[in-house]
Amino acid sequence: MIRRSTWREGLTMEVPGAEQNRRIGPYTLLGSGRAVGGGEIFAARTDEGLLVTVTVAGPEPAANPEFRDRLRAAVEAARRRSGTFLVPVVDADADAPVPWVATRFTAGLPLRRAVDRHGALGEPALRVLADGLARALAVLHGSGTVHGGVDPDAVLLTMDGPRIGALGLVGATASPPPSPTDDMFDLGSTVLYAASGGEQDTDALPASLREVIGGCLYPEPSDRPTAEQLVDYLEHQALPAPGGGWLPPAVTADMAAEAAAVGSARAVQGPVPPRPVRTPGTGVSRRNLIISLAGGAALLGGGAAALAFSGDSAPPPEGRAGGLGTTARPTHPSGVRTTSAPSASPSSADGPEPVLLAGPDAAKAWSRTGKRAPTCLEASDKVVMVVTDKATSFMEAASGDRAFDALNTRNSFGANMSTYPTAYADGVFYLLCDTPGQFGLLAAFDAADGKVKWAVNLAASDPGGPKIVSNYGRQYLAASGGTVYVCGVVRKYDGKFSVHDPVTGYIRAFAATNGKKLWQVQGTDINNVLVPPSGSRLLAASAIPAKQPGRVQMIDAARKGARGWKAPLRYPSSYYATGWPLTGYADGHFLFAGGKGDTLSVVDAATGTEKWHQLFEAKNGDQVRIGTPFAGPDGQTVYVPVGSDLVALATADGTPRWVATVDGASDTGGANLFTASLRLGGRHAQCSADTVFATDSAKTLWAIDAATGRARWKYSDPSQPDVGFRWTVGGDRVFIASHLTMTAIAADGR
Repeated sequence: MIRRSTWREGLTMEVPGAEQNRRIGPYTLLGSGRAVGGGEIFAARTDEGLLVTVTVAGPEPAANPEFRDRLRAAVEAARRRSGTFLVPVVDADADAPVPWVATRFTAGLPLRRAVDRHGALGEPALRVLADGLARALAVLHGSGTVHGGVDPDAVLLTMDGPRIGALGLVGATASPPPSPTDDMFDLGSTVLYAASGGEQDTDALPASLREVIGGCLYPEPSDRPTAEQLVDYLEHQALPAPGGGWLPPAVTADMAAEAAAVGSARAVQGPVPPRPVRTPGTGVSRRNLIISLAGGAALLGGGAAALAFSGDSAPPPEGRAGGLGTTARPTHPSGVRTTSAPSASPSSADGPEPVLLAGPDAAKAWSRTGKRAPTCLEASDKVVMVVTDKATSFMEAASGDRAFDALNTRNSFGANMSTYPTAYADGVFYLLCDTPGQFGLLAAFDAADGKVKWAVNLAASDPGGPKIVSNYGRQYLAASGGTVYVCGVVRKYDGKFSVHDPVTGYIRAFAATNGKKLWQVQGTDINNVLVPPSGSRLLAASAIPAKQPGRVQMIDAARKGARGWKAPLRYPSSYYATGWPLTGYADGHFLFAGGKGDTLSVVDAATGTEKWHQLFEAKNGDQVRIGTPFAGPDGQTVYVPVGSDLVALATADGTPRWVATVDGASDTGGANLFTASLRLGGRHAQCSADTVFATDSAKTLWAIDAATGRARWKYSDPSQPDVGFRWTVGGDRVFIASHLTMTAIAADGR
């Protein structure tokens, strides 16, 4: 036996019978092998001089009979797969002393070698890389298999685009096998590796890829795009393909030298191949992709974690380097730490012990059953406004009895992750609604008697303005300081709808007393507008990621919507999914996700000057993402969802007060306060004077003591359908709509 090259796990590969002629099966191996997904790969040739590529299984799987059975079946299936960016299987022997698989020889350069030698790829090449890998995986996933070994070693750069094998040894033979979502994470890691030159820095991704490749790296597997969605996303961007060769000249020259070394005559650069024709109706629109990314993902939530705190000021790792040198797939974090800005009070090395949320089932104050399921709710301390697709009713908060006569105003769409059509302030309910004879109304109802104070037709109030595609699909309400704000997006509409149509965010301000329009601003720099409960300063995020860098900016309502200070967003993709604001407000300060989505930034609302920030980092090196921050009524405490944890911090300096965590959370779909809340829509967490209310992915509503982080009670409805679970807080009660049933629960659970 001759020991060849060492593979990545530190073992050695032995090939029987290689002492004299370096052969395996009918092939003569050429040169040294390189490690790739479960074995080593060699260029080889037949006795007739035909070139092939041979992958030799590692010693451990070779000794496993079950591996051979799975390999045999996988090879048979792989022979039937074909695709522009897949390298087909031509021969194999699962029963040989060392199992091997031969694929068609393709002249090219491994991505890792290209990046190590020549640095990061530019945007045009990265787009070709992402598109080719996605198309290859779409073929595999469509046939019911996964690759399991997409990484910079397994990806081959050729003159005509990237290539991966139709058979990945890891995916084909692992038990249990990896999933398609694992392949998508590996694709994202591989593209990120090529974009950053191996540094795994997400800032290196070009704007055209940042959103979707960032989505591939989401901690929750279910939040990652599919291969088909990625292809469709890139197609809808309609950016021009690179002219001539797609690779830098230095890489092309290196590739030619590699090809010459194994006797290939193919050493000239060719054009990028045309994209394969897509069957109509098989793709997923960019709008739907963004929605899928936002439903717990574009709006990023981290993995479950118990938290610890540290004064360590070192920057967080971008991801642990795995054996392949790419970003490691997320695992269940063993803990998260925070790092404060120098201006923050130093925190202890250990911080508060996590509080496991566990509490008794809530005692209902009252429960009522209606004829139609509510689409949205709003409450004061005395009255609950219940809106259905047919009418608007008012209930006594204390008893559930009818408070006032029902009105014929209705809302069929209700609250979801991109709209919130109700608001309450200073004794008045506000509603985006229709009546039997009118559409697109903003109405105000007196909470003392349920009568209509005024109503405005939103379309008529802005003659000549851009046509609103949907009055509800992208609108939400807020009321503060004697002003009612309608926020959303508009789209110029000529009878046809396209994802490429210009999208513009807007803010429309109306007087709370009579509905008179006060002012309106719009622009691509306005999205996800936050209206604080007090003060005249609003906060908006950028709307169009491909046009300019992400940022948040202050909007001065006292100056009729004039733009104020701006702050960049290093991890902005969360803010591009139009809908409920992803920012927060507390005691004169704005809160938003800074850094790479793992840092809570707290800035002065008037000046934009940072007061402090907190970095959340998994102890085991995995990166976490924070959810939408919010504050209690007095503004003295900030609450931040971090995966399945809810962290309470002092608004003054970021000092941690407590951490609450959901039991049974995991990286494979366990309870998650943040992702669940966004799937349920609108204001995902609310507070009374001394209680924090939040939901998990099982649609369990938790009442958490604001002082200690301990659960006072929990509420769930096992019979609850997939849609229809809505809740709101009024005074010291929470009101829950569970399909046809309305339930009230006191904050203290009694």
